[in-house]
Amino acid sequence: MPKFNRTEFANTGGFLRYEMEFEPASDDLASQAAVVQRVSPAKIGIALRTKRVFDIVVACLALAVSAPLLVAFAIAIKMDSRGPVFFAQERIGLNRRRTERRNRRLAVTSDSRTNADRRKSINPGRPFRIFKFRTMVADAERFGPRLASENDPRVTRVGRLMRRTRIDEIPQFLNVIRGDMSIIGPRPERPFFINEVRHEVPEFTMRLMVKPGITGLAQVENGYTKTIDEMKRKLFYDLKYIADLSLMQEIKILFKTFYVVVTGKGAC
Repeated sequence: MPKFNRTEFANTGGFLRYEMEFEPASDDLASQAAVVQRVSPAKIGIALRTKRVFDIVVACLALAVSAPLLVAFAIAIKMDSRGPVFFAQERIGLNRRRTERRNRRLAVTSDSRTNADRRKSINPGRPFRIFKFRTMVADAERFGPRLASENDPRVTRVGRLMRRTRIDEIPQFLNVIRGDMSIIGPRPERPFFINEVRHEVPEFTMRLMVKPGITGLAQVENGYTKTIDEMKRKLFYDLKYIADLSLMQEIKILFKTFYVVVTGKGAC
């Protein structure tokens, strides 16, 4: 497994040069988590206020420009399969309490805890309802929560096109205007999967120090998350994003997102 060379990354002066060149190892994740812990709450607070202005401007412009697409795909979804046009689901958002500590690992992995305690679902952030275009059949999760996979048979014909071009994410601009999400940030995950991962990787909830985003560093580098293990690996990118919060980083990720949308990279 190739190691991430921080000096080499710094020397590139770039953000786009290291994509898919390595898989973060456990020590990389631990060191990045330590970096995030040293970021001052004041810096995060200032960055979040700046991001809010950026979010409102971009979301309003995006909704205005994409209005014809909203109408066209709403009609296409109804013609393609039965069920509602839009899909709403609970996700976990910003954790306003900066209390996640790496020393909680001991408490989580301690044998003194019962299996029932270990799997107890406790929301680490504020729940909200995310809006998307429906891309799957109406009863896609009748057997319980399940991540999408490549060539997933539950995805409709129109849904496959929307997922490849990320058009299904357009309604989330409403979540941004409401203040539930940002344009850029970690992918908003469901309570079930957060609690699955956090018991093995306590640092996972550190990604909730900022609002979840429609797109983000982890999303443009790795695409859709198809397994729990991929969620763990993408955590490195989420923590890297938080450690480097800045308006310039937001703009770079936004441009990289345009590339992903045009090429369909990482779609499933």
